[in-house]
Amino acid sequence: MPADRRNRQIFKNAQGGFTLIEVLVSVLVLSIGLLGMAALQINAMKNNQSSFQRTQAIMLSYFMLDSMRTNRTDALNGNYNMAKTCAVPAVGGSLVSNDRHFWVQALKDNIANDNGTCGEIACAGTTCTVRIYWDDGRGTGGSSTQMFQTSTRL
Repeated sequence: MPADRRNRQIFKNAQGGFTLIEVLVSVLVLSIGLLGMAALQINAMKNNQSSFQRTQAIMLSYFMLDSMRTNRTDALNGNYNMAKTCAVPAVGGSLVSNDRHFWVQALKDNIANDNGTCGEIACAGTTCTVRIYWDDGRGTGGSSTQMFQTSTRL
């Protein structure tokens, strides 16, 4: 057999496939990429939850303000005023006490069911302000003492 042909045959046999080091490096690179994707997914889920809580706070503040517009006389008399409270008020015999009870209960049910979710209502003259407090520390840029405020004129 000629030397040139024999050298090609030896070289061809030396190219047998991937080495173990190449396989390990490729598995390492793939693992790091998958871990990065998992971290992105976790952050996206946290921020999605934070966005959901903010949306619920907006809707529930409008819910209470609409209830106060419906019962405008009591709202203007200050009957809806409520200092910052985290406990669900008891159901009473009046529309005002029922509105406050169901509003704080909705805060607990839809934003976060913990003692950090609180509501506050303050009316001065024809301007009423609703404040909702909750823990939004999980979201990017969120605060453990997040507050949303809506003011309107009745």
